[in-house]
Order: sequence, then C-alpha cells, then structure tokens
Amino acid sequence: MRLSQYFMPILRDDPKEAEIISHKLMLRTGMIRQEAAGSYSWLPMGYRVLRKIEKIVREEQDRSGAIEVLMPTIQPADLWRKSGRYDAYGKEMLRIKDRHDRDMLYGPTNEEMITDIFRQGVQSYKDMPRNLYHIQWKFRDEVRPRFGVMRGREFLMKDAYSFDVSREAGQHAYNKMFVAYLRTFARMGLKAVPMRAETGPIGGDDSHEFLVLAETGESGVFFDRAFLDMDWSAFDIDYDDVAAVAKVVDTFTSKYAATDEKHDAAEFEKRVPDAARVSGRGIEVGHIFFFGTKYSAPLGCEVQGADGKKVLVQSGSYGIGVSRLVGGIIEASHDDAGIIWPEPVAPFKVGLINLKAGDPETEAACVHIYKALEAKGVEVLYDDRDDRPGAKFAVMDLIGLPWQVIIGPRGLKDGIAEVKNRKTGARENVALDQIVARFSA
Repeated sequence: MRLSQYFMPILRDDPKEAEIISHKLMLRTGMIRQEAAGSYSWLPMGYRVLRKIEKIVREEQDRSGAIEVLMPTIQPADLWRKSGRYDAYGKEMLRIKDRHDRDMLYGPTNEEMITDIFRQGVQSYKDMPRNLYHIQWKFRDEVRPRFGVMRGREFLMKDAYSFDVSREAGQHAYNKMFVAYLRTFARMGLKAVPMRAETGPIGGDDSHEFLVLAETGESGVFFDRAFLDMDWSAFDIDYDDVAAVAKVVDTFTSKYAATDEKHDAAEFEKRVPDAARVSGRGIEVGHIFFFGTKYSAPLGCEVQGADGKKVLVQSGSYGIGVSRLVGGIIEASHDDAGIIWPEPVAPFKVGLINLKAGDPETEAACVHIYKALEAKGVEVLYDDRDDRPGAKFAVMDLIGLPWQVIIGPRGLKDGIAEVKNRKTGARENVALDQIVARFSA
C-alpha cells in the first residue's frame, strides 16, 4: 500500500480526552475514531490489526477442537429470565423493546442462547463433548466508558462454550481452553499470566483471568517471576492427551499468581522468594469459567447418559477481548516515539521510506523493492509522499511497523539501503539486491 493513497489521519498532538497511552496512540495514528462515548469506528490501520488478532484467536480455537458458529447481537429477554440473570445483570445490560413490545436485549454475553441452541441440537452423550465459539460484537452500557477500546461499551469478543456429560470431562474442556489461551497470547508476542479470579456475573466455580503486565492495568497483580522466565514461544500440545493437557495447567497454576481481589500477602511471602516476587498492574485480555449446571439446570439442557438416564450438561465459558487486545498490546509494547507492534499482529510488516520523492533513481529503486516484496506476500506500507525525511521517520516510528527499509540517493550510490528494527532500534546497511530475500511473508 502506498501511503499517498492510504487513509491514515495522523494527529500531531495527543488528544485531550485520551488518558492512557493506547488510547492516545490509537487516535494519533488514525486507527480509530470515536463516534459516541465508548463506541469507535475502526479505520483502515486499526482494522488491519483487529483482523490479525481475530485470525490468531480463530486458528487457536480451531486447533483446540472448538467449532465456530455465529449468534445474533440482539437476544430475547425470555432466555435470560429463565436463567435468572435478566434482572440480576444490572444496568450494564442494554434492554430494548421491539415494535411488538417484546423485551429484547443487546447481548453482553451468550451463555443462555448457546445453551438453548445446544439443548435443541443434542440429545445423547454420544454427541459430546462439544465446544462452540463465535467472534461477535457485544455491548455493555458502562457507567463511565474510558480508556478507549480498553473499557468501551461496544467491543469485539471471542466467546466459547463447552458442553460435557460429566464434571471430569468438563474439567478437560476447561484445561484445553487454558492451554489454548497460553498459545494464543504467546503468538501475539504476549506473556499473559493466568491468575485465579472471581466469577462475577457469569457465575460458577473455576475461573482464571489472563493478564498482561502494564503500568496502566486496571488490576493490581502479584506473581512469581518464574512466569516471565518461561519460554512460551515453542508451546505445542496434543489436546486429546488428557494427562498432558492437565500437566501444563498444573505447571502454570502451581506458581503463585493473583489479582488484588484474590491476593494473600502471607501466602505470597511464604511461597515466593523475595527476589522472585513481582507486583504491578495488569490488563485482563482473557477470562475462562467453569460453571457446571448453572445454565443447563434452569434451561433444561440435559442429555441421555451412557446408562440411559438423563443427566444435566456440564458447561464452561471462555472469553477473549479481541478489540481490547489491540489496546492491551500497545500498553505492553510502546516507547516515547510510538507503538512497537509484535510482527504477528502488525498492520504491515515493513515500512518502506523514500527519502527523496521525485528523484527518478530513488523512486525506481523503491518501486522495484515495493513490488517485489508485495509479490512475495510481504505486507508493505510505502511512504512515497513528498515530505521531509524527519517527518517520515517520525510517522514510521509512531505507527510502529516492525521493520523500516530506508532508501535515499546517498545509499543508492553504494548499492545499499538501511534496515531498521523498530523494537531494538538496531540499524544495518543491506545490499539492495538482498532486501527482498531478507523478509518472509
């Protein structure tokens, strides 16, 4: 993509309404535009990142055996009345009436609807286990939406729901999602520490939050530094191996990790050596719950067991804030100059900078490399604008693409271009005929 033809409305200064760095940078780089309190349009740059994150989430859900569906945003209130949550959920739920005066709601989550779908579609233990997920926009009417996409009213979420015939099988479903989340966040360049958590309005017994360390996090966190020393990048698993999956979960849950709501100072000091104690702030990017028969009982979701008797289905739910992750990644990965995107979620892999627009030789070299990289499948943002080099460097650092390829008349005389790594700041001169080979799709 040529920057001269792209829609990326850059702001020179931090917007006054933005309180945290991700909100500031998303507005400054033209990733989003606020339409109402807590509601945003996703502009081209932001939407590319959103889709990259969504793709990783979908791939890891599919890998774990979950099956994708799509449910509506507007739900009938009757299902929520059956579960007892319609009145209990609170003012965050947007309640509406259709033209026939029927009570409806804009779904903040989907436990009731998916349980009813499963109830009507499965009658026997032979059709289990199953895990159904979708990636859908949600709405929660926050009393004070703030921090951009970190605490908005409308947000994109992946929510999965497991259905099992026994508590033991349900535990394996929970463990599989636990491991899938570790893989998902690691692929995005994040170490999201799993911490035992409150179940909140979802309800249930088991619950873990996955939090990314960041100064602007909404939760206080306390954990063993051993989490940060673990190598999560080469994580692989056979999801059908119950013992292997449980072992991974045991490895992670055996170390101390708690949000301020669950923190026990005495236990922290007893279990973790002083030098290994880490405390700070964390951003929740995922939350998993096991709630057994909390929804299957009131909604009558039961199947025929192996002994011929009816049994209530055991369930769990598993959420990832897809749009929230965009802000979370920025909070965890930025510097004074701007965003530093991990490669797997970057809107473009390479920023190609023409230092002298209009110069025939420089332009010819840039176009050649631009077309060759695109033909190879490498995503490139080519800054072909007639602007000062300093301004071009500032924009590229601001938007945070992983690599910059800088081409100007001086380097061309020596047959080289400068390649800069945005994360480390390291620069090196690379022969022009080696630039394309340097990058893979």
